Amino acid sequence: MTVTTPADPTPSAPSASSVVLTAPPALAPLLARGALASPFRRPRPGAAFPRTRLVLPGLRIDRARLAAYEEVCGFPAGADALPPTYPHVLGFPLAMRLMSGPDFPLPLLGLVHTSIGITRHRPLPAARTYDLAVRVEGLVPHRRGTEAAVVTEVRAGGDVVWESRSTYLARHRTSGQDAAHPAREEPAPPPAVAEWRLAGDLGRRYGAASGDRNPIHLHPLTARLFGFPRAIAHGMWTVARCLAAHGVPDAAVVRADFRAPVLLPGTVTYAARDGRFALRGDGDRVHLTGEVRPA
Repeated sequence: MTVTTPADPTPSAPSASSVVLTAPPALAPLLARGALASPFRRPRPGAAFPRTRLVLPGLRIDRARLAAYEEVCGFPAGADALPPTYPHVLGFPLAMRLMSGPDFPLPLLGLVHTSIGITRHRPLPAARTYDLAVRVEGLVPHRRGTEAAVVTEVRAGGDVVWESRSTYLARHRTSGQDAAHPAREEPAPPPAVAEWRLAGDLGRRYGAASGDRNPIHLHPLTARLFGFPRAIAHGMWTVARCLAAHGVPDAAVVRADFRAPVLLPGTVTYAARDGRFALRGDGDRVHLTGEVRPA
C-alpha cells in the first residue's frame, strides 16, 4: 500500500511528491520489471526522470539479516551501531522501485554503479526505528553515457542521521566530452596492507545478506549472460569490506569510486594510508578507490 502526499519544497526537487510505503518493496519483481523494460529505454542527459520521493517510515532493523551482513563484510558482530554502509542496503529496494519504474529513462540492464558518497552524522543504534527516503536527484552527461544520481536519507526523530548519493551510469554513444566529470590529478596510491582471497560464493552470500541478487554476482553461468567471464563481487561489498578494515569515525564522510569489477573467485590487495583506501588486483589493476574523513 502507498500513500501520495505533496513533498516539502526543496531546491533539488521543487515539484516532487512523496509516496509513503508501508513495507519495503520486493526486489526480485523490480529487477525483472526493469530488465524487461530495458530494451525500450533510450538514455540521454536531458530526459525526464521520476520526481517522486519514496518514503518508508517506522523501519525496524532485522537483527538476523544485520548479523549476516556484518559477517560477510567483516564488521564486528553484535555491535550496537549499524555499519556505515548498511543504510544503503535498507534503501536499495526503494531505489530499485524508482529505477525500474516506467518514468526512469535509463535501462536497468547494464546500469553500472560508479560511485557513492556517504555522510554519517552520528552512529545509528540498531535498536532504533528509522524513516527512509529515496529520490532521483537528476541526470548528467558522462563521457561514456548518461549518469543518474540517487539520494538516500535516513532520519531518526526527524533529524537526518545518515545520507548518501550514488551515481549509476548507462553507457551509450556520446561526443566524448564530460564537463560534469573533469579530469583530476590522481594522488599516489596508498601502500598495501593486506591480501584477501575471495571465495566463488561471495556474491551469493552477500546477495543473501543484502537482498541484492543480481545474476551477475551469483554464478559464472548467469554472469556470462551479461558479458563477464565469472561472477563478480558486489561493488558495495568491496566498499563495506574496506571500511570494516579501515574503521570509520562516529561522524564521517566517505567517498568511494568503483573502477573495475572484481572477479570471483579471486585475490585482491587492500591498501590504505591517511584516510585513503584502495582495492587492487593482479597487475595493480585498481578496483576501488576511496577516502574516509571526519564529518
